[in-house]
Amino acid sequence: MGQWGNQPTACSDTIAALRLASAPRFSVLSLPPLLHPSSFPHHPSRPLGACAVGLIAVGVGTHLVLNQTITHGATPSFLLPVVIIAVGAFLFLVAFVGCCGACKENYCLMITFAIFLSLIMLVEVAAAIAGYVFRDKVRSEFNKDFRQQMKNYPKDNQTASILDKMQKDFECCGAANYTDWEKILAVTNKVPDSCCVNITHNCGINFVVKDIHTEGCVEKIAAWLRKNVLVVAAAALGIAFVEILGIVLACCLVKSIRSGYEVM
Repeated sequence: MGQWGNQPTACSDTIAALRLASAPRFSVLSLPPLLHPSSFPHHPSRPLGACAVGLIAVGVGTHLVLNQTITHGATPSFLLPVVIIAVGAFLFLVAFVGCCGACKENYCLMITFAIFLSLIMLVEVAAAIAGYVFRDKVRSEFNKDFRQQMKNYPKDNQTASILDKMQKDFECCGAANYTDWEKILAVTNKVPDSCCVNITHNCGINFVVKDIHTEGCVEKIAAWLRKNVLVVAAAALGIAFVEILGIVLACCLVKSIRSGYEVM
């Protein structure tokens, strides 16, 4: 009787062990392949890092261009590259946090990554809206600064070189048109040689109108920017897509990590 009496207990222990072995186990190590650190190339931290480096490069390039064409000061045009560089640097830091969080499967790091990436998206949206709202003001400021640089043309060789290059590259002359140079050079029928269609030494003296570019540089450069704005918009949409993907995957990974912690 003693042997038969112990038999139900042994069976119960066996059944319990089988149920425990067959029960689904949730842990951080059982994450979906797309979110697991072993599939790290799929995590958006790498493309985010590339986007950050691209933003920094664009900011530095914009700063160099604007530094040569407008006067210094706390103006929207001069602050634009600073904002781009700052956002790029911060995005790179956030991408690094996301990389560490994905590799170490750290709940807090991934939450931080998702929050800061969302904040960056909000800043970028606000910057895009501000750029659209103040586009006319930026153009007005550029026109004012371009005319100021024209005044420095006769007495500053560096300024003269910059304006000559701009007039040559954009095939323009003056701010509004070629007649702007009459007040600057104080000589009638004279423009910089860079205004000529075929540039030769002293070709701007006693010129014939048909032999020079008559359109102003402000309008020409504005038209060039409008023409290339689609490229900028496409790049911005690409960065936004990567950021949204990063936020979605980060939230999925956070959910998986949290589920693993609750079961464990």
